[in-house]
Amino acid sequence: LGLSAPGVLTPDMVKTMAKNPLILALANPVPEIMPDLVKSVRPDAVIATGRSDYPNQVNNVLCFPYLFRGALDVGATTINEAMKMAVVHALADMTMKQASENVATAYAGDQLSFGPEYLIPKPFDTRLILELPVAVAKAAMASGVATRPITDFNAYRESLSTLVYRTGSAMRPLFERAKADPRRIIYTEGESDRVLRAVQVVIDEGLAKPILLGRRDRILASINRLNLEIGEESFQLIDPREHPYYEECWRFYHRLRRRHGIDPMVARIRVNTEPTVLGALLVRLGYADAVVCGTIGRFDRHLKLIMDVLGKREGVKTAAAMNMLITSKGTVFIADTNVTLDPDAEQIADITLLAADALRKMGVEPKVALLSHTNFGAREDSASQKMAKALRRIRKRAPDLEVDGEMKADSALLENLRERVFPGSRLTGSANLLIMPNLDAANISTTLVKVLAAEGIAVGPIMLGTRWPAHILTRSSTMRRIINMTAVAVVDAQLSGMPADRGD
Repeated sequence: LGLSAPGVLTPDMVKTMAKNPLILALANPVPEIMPDLVKSVRPDAVIATGRSDYPNQVNNVLCFPYLFRGALDVGATTINEAMKMAVVHALADMTMKQASENVATAYAGDQLSFGPEYLIPKPFDTRLILELPVAVAKAAMASGVATRPITDFNAYRESLSTLVYRTGSAMRPLFERAKADPRRIIYTEGESDRVLRAVQVVIDEGLAKPILLGRRDRILASINRLNLEIGEESFQLIDPREHPYYEECWRFYHRLRRRHGIDPMVARIRVNTEPTVLGALLVRLGYADAVVCGTIGRFDRHLKLIMDVLGKREGVKTAAAMNMLITSKGTVFIADTNVTLDPDAEQIADITLLAADALRKMGVEPKVALLSHTNFGAREDSASQKMAKALRRIRKRAPDLEVDGEMKADSALLENLRERVFPGSRLTGSANLLIMPNLDAANISTTLVKVLAAEGIAVGPIMLGTRWPAHILTRSSTMRRIINMTAVAVVDAQLSGMPADRGD
């Protein structure tokens, strides 16, 4: 253990050390010996330094911020040895578990499971704020130095998670509803690392009952490689190559699509090779409650496969997709971001009513703005007139809905500006549901906020109007977005009420 100066430890000295020597060369900025020198004479050595450009960086950022966080949160009168040891044990436990997604992305290619080059967590691991303060707080309480003991550690963990995930407070009501009645959610890309990391959290938090589609050997190998702590007893695994639903699924799919060019052979192949088809069939047949797909492949392809099997709800003419954007200034929903390229006035009305209904199911009272490049008839072109016609249809079908338009985006979000250009608007405050005139506007707006606004976080796409619950993610979906969409899918399934369709 070195806390001295560069060059104090020489290669000749390292040669004489016992088997698998542990060298902590912590002088900064240059350690007592450089790791490459150690490895040149003792490949079996395990070495840690204070440098970020070598494995096993020992840095006080791993401990002190979270030690103080836990101590302050319980009003500790001192920081004692028990609290320090709690940090040590928590760090050791973290190292034995899967690395968080942000670490896996930032350190792609590095060894991220316990071993010679991964003795301690990386300094930017988001789990540090979630695990260490809890361990410190419990140790302070157990050792009698806490003046404000924490009575609900679940709530405490939730408060810490909001420091990491900005979706935390906005999604909490959905998470609580999901936990109260978890449903069976099929993940069609069950071999994906992102999906498996998300499923670990879903299981830990009790959000859903996961069903993974994929090759059994690949999934189990990935679980082991990622250091995940999910045994087969905690999820259902369906291997498309061999499962008990195959015969029923392909026969049902053939009956469903036989007048659309799907003969028995094609039906067998689709059920074997298209996880989205199999996932949707299992939902329709009652073996699962919702399907989540889309982390691999194009959205429009998944959409067609989903709609072919699940179809639209009774009375729904136009399906749609909605994104939830969480920013420091509030939460807004945008539709239709992914389905109908250039909806007409009637379709705009359909999309609006579907989206407003979805907001209510999420516990949010919709305040709807129909967006355009102009305010309230200032320019009478086809684009603005389409939104004006849509408004008339919406008010006829849902007279109690708080909606107005057509208007510019700033008028929708800033009440004082809207009052200047159109006093007495039926819309009050800031709109929380923005209905775009076409898919281009909706998709571009959503993507711009996600990429350019540092604080912009997206949840979605949230599918609207399918007969059975299904949600199609995008290839850029993060682990956290998969978790959030799992909660959305569970609540969707709770409220769906659609019975299984066995083709009887």
